[in-house]
Amino acid sequence: MAYLLGFLQTDGTYMRNGPGKGRISIELAARDINILNAFQRLVPYPTSITMRSRTTNFSKGVYTSAVWSLGVAEARHALEALGLPPGRKSAIIKPPNRPFSEPDYVRALIDADGSVGFTGKGLPFVSFTTASPQLIAYVCAKVFEVTGVRRTVRPNQRDSIYNLLLTCESAVRFAHWIYYEGCLALERKHLKAVEVIGWVRPPGMKRQTPRRSWTPREDRVALTLPIAEAARRLRRTESSVAVRRHRLRTGVVRVRDG
Repeated sequence: MAYLLGFLQTDGTYMRNGPGKGRISIELAARDINILNAFQRLVPYPTSITMRSRTTNFSKGVYTSAVWSLGVAEARHALEALGLPPGRKSAIIKPPNRPFSEPDYVRALIDADGSVGFTGKGLPFVSFTTASPQLIAYVCAKVFEVTGVRRTVRPNQRDSIYNLLLTCESAVRFAHWIYYEGCLALERKHLKAVEVIGWVRPPGMKRQTPRRSWTPREDRVALTLPIAEAARRLRRTESSVAVRRHRLRTGVVRVRDG
């Protein structure tokens, strides 16, 4: 059920239509109907799967999707108690406040709002996108727990979206934790995850030195002192200070308190 909850939180819709009325649904491309069939078998309440075809701006010709729906009040209330809010939810969803299978839950988040695969340069990656500060904090904590890699992700300036990206060994370790053998998952992402898990760093390929994060104090120094002086005090290059100052002044990076 942890996988279903995570999928509903990130890619589902919960609409209330008045006292005692409402519907929970997930709409996916027809190619992913197998996961909806699995949800139908998993949920011990009547559900339906219908097909829908329409013309859209992002597909050539007719786009066909499959819609899984659940209307039973008892089931809706149970899912709501676990952490599925009705209405607009992208910025307020958070992990359940009771014990749950964490690999299954995180895998659902990645399946619904993330990606698994290889970059144009052939490097493995796992990514996740969300508008929820509580969800990104949770996933970053799991990344550190599983891989030992610390990620601090801040919302972008344009639409306050958090974008997490793991590459190389950290992506391999995280994918291995999420996509274990026999797990419930979108088939196409599971297949790609198996490829990622099998990646080995080629001989001679250098490891990147972890980037040094900027603190609020360093941001103030970069903004107020001449670039050469700021670079000397912060033990950074003048180029690094100049780029950071430009990003702070143009709003690409938010000025933080601290």
